[in-house]
Amino acid sequence: MFTVDEEVWPSIDAAAPSEEGGPIARKGFNYQDEIAVGFVLEMLANPQLVKIHFETHDDLVLVWDIGAPLLIAEFVQVKGAEADKLWSIADLCLRKKQAVGSSIFEKSLDRDQHAETARFRIVTLRPVVSLLTPLTYERGHEARALTCEEMVALKSDLDDRMPDVVSKRGHGTDYWLDNCLWDARHDELAVKAQNKLRLFELMQAAGRPLLSEHLDLLLEELRKHVKAAGDAKWKPDREQKILTREAFLLLWDKCLAKLKDGATQPSGGKLAEKMNDASLIGTVAAMALDMRLDYARAVRTSRYMQPDEAGQLQGRVKSEVQTLSAKRAAGTLDLDGPAFHALCIDRMDAINASLPPDQGDRSAFLKGCMYDIADRCLLRFDRTGL
Repeated sequence: MFTVDEEVWPSIDAAAPSEEGGPIARKGFNYQDEIAVGFVLEMLANPQLVKIHFETHDDLVLVWDIGAPLLIAEFVQVKGAEADKLWSIADLCLRKKQAVGSSIFEKSLDRDQHAETARFRIVTLRPVVSLLTPLTYERGHEARALTCEEMVALKSDLDDRMPDVVSKRGHGTDYWLDNCLWDARHDELAVKAQNKLRLFELMQAAGRPLLSEHLDLLLEELRKHVKAAGDAKWKPDREQKILTREAFLLLWDKCLAKLKDGATQPSGGKLAEKMNDASLIGTVAAMALDMRLDYARAVRTSRYMQPDEAGQLQGRVKSEVQTLSAKRAAGTLDLDGPAFHALCIDRMDAINASLPPDQGDRSAFLKGCMYDIADRCLLRFDRTGL
């Protein structure tokens, strides 16, 4: 007969989840998906993160191989709809309808029932009260040692509220406190911006800098993947719910190759056609092609500007040319090709003039962005297609 320590526990990869509420009701999970995208980017950067589960035994499960005898399964609960207040121990221990096992703490500790060594993470929009602060420090930090005054007080409070709670593997409050990380994040938009900056930095470090719009395309592909994985059911789509690093790197290479294939088209070829169709030839067309190339170089250079600034300027250019194109299509702008091109140039200068003085002169960037939009067949200077 096995003891708790000797019992053979199933791997998280083989054990079916006890419930699948997440995949059944995922509407409004954009925040959780954005958090998941961040962990996928961590997998790209860190070879120790070898697998990610989406909506299986928890919102996310991160499987780490740090060279220890056993893999580590980090069970992640994502709380993106909490009230606008600090998280407290009372929140951690609150049971739904007084049901034993329904609190965040009990659910988290209950994940410790597999072959892998269990760790725990709670991701929240809001920060915590001071008593929970030690959990926000990295595991192993001296300020969260179980013997320190703050952790002793936290364990005492938790034990008073949740007496005799243990996992199926026989671990209790002290194990949970030693292995839980409280990860306070911001809202969905802030996490999106953080993910974009992270991807920008990773591609820069790999010597493969990308345009801001290409970063957006790659991130959108990751969002689609994690949403699909979260929506899938364990039966019959278990493999879809578990992303291994090997499989992800193959997928990532395909995404980058797809971008590269698009980038290897004759540079400015479509733009040259657009300029010619609008009777914009000679030095005007040549300068447009040159400005587009300068723009492409600028957005690939981290020293030029940060991706958030580039993204904001690109958004303004897209909005402006869309407004002009819509007015032209509606007949409220009756302009031929050269006149419409001149108006577009004037609007780029107007945007540049509206920027804060400390932002510098961005007129070349704005015009280059406009020409890049035309090169991607999203803007025409002549009347064709109206």
